[in-house]
Amino acid sequence: MNSLHHQENRVRKIFLSPYICVVVVAVVCSFSGAGFSDNFLRGGHRLSMLGLASWYSNTDRGIGTHTANRETFSDKKNACAIWNLPFNSLVRVTNLANGKSIVVRVNDRGPSKDLVRQGRLIDLTKGAFSKIAALDEGLIEIEMVVLN
Repeated sequence: MNSLHHQENRVRKIFLSPYICVVVVAVVCSFSGAGFSDNFLRGGHRLSMLGLASWYSNTDRGIGTHTANRETFSDKKNACAIWNLPFNSLVRVTNLANGKSIVVRVNDRGPSKDLVRQGRLIDLTKGAFSKIAALDEGLIEIEMVVLN
């Protein structure tokens, strides 16, 4: 009985240690789809993420005349749609194929959650996308860095 009690205390100490708790929380968050703000802004450090970017336009089906933050939508703005970053956040997007980059401002929400699960990080306006890639590419591999 004493041996069993000793083993239970040992297991309890391992799982309750601060280090193990941090690791468990990090693993759970990574599998639960924790928001970008959790991943990018931890400790005030600029972090980057690799993934896919696409573009969208007001001529696309389902795109309204206003963005999620109630601005008038414009294809010409250096703007983007992304989930879980505050509006007006600045993000540098770099095309990994050619090294071209652009700084865009978050003013909309997207891409669709199904596309995010498939690796799509961000939708750029048509004008912003065209500065780092040809529009006919449609989808490009990028590095995304939150600047503020």
